[in-house]
Amino acid sequence: MATYAKTRAAVAALSPEAYRVTQQNGTERPGTGALLHNHAAGIYVDIVSGEPLFASSDKFESGCGWPSFTQPIRPAHVAEKRDISHGMIRTEVRSAGADSHLGHVFPDGPADRGGLRYCINSAALRFVPRAQMEAEGYGAYLDQVKEVS
Repeated sequence: MATYAKTRAAVAALSPEAYRVTQQNGTERPGTGALLHNHAAGIYVDIVSGEPLFASSDKFESGCGWPSFTQPIRPAHVAEKRDISHGMIRTEVRSAGADSHLGHVFPDGPADRGGLRYCINSAALRFVPRAQMEAEGYGAYLDQVKEVS
């Protein structure tokens, strides 16, 4: 089993926006994320560590302005933390291995798919297309990714 962690080199390689989001608990402006309208088959991994986080099969259009998912690819890959910033009480989502800030989870997702909405910043993610998953070491997750027709 692979170990995913934050390294100085990985953090140094981040764009200013990815650094602000993942390392300083930032949020990208709604509707601006590069992965918001991505409908390709594949997985979304932590931009810092490469830890697999979400499958395209669990992505849905929520209309909130950020990529939304019904569940993580493996529950152990995300950590949840109480967030009382900005005068709100929310549940923050972080990558378990690299402790990258990803976004928040809300209980207003599709009821028929578990009822959760993981609202995630594109800047915290890297998309790995299904065709490249095996070559990049994510072959164990192919069963969670359906081909898009």
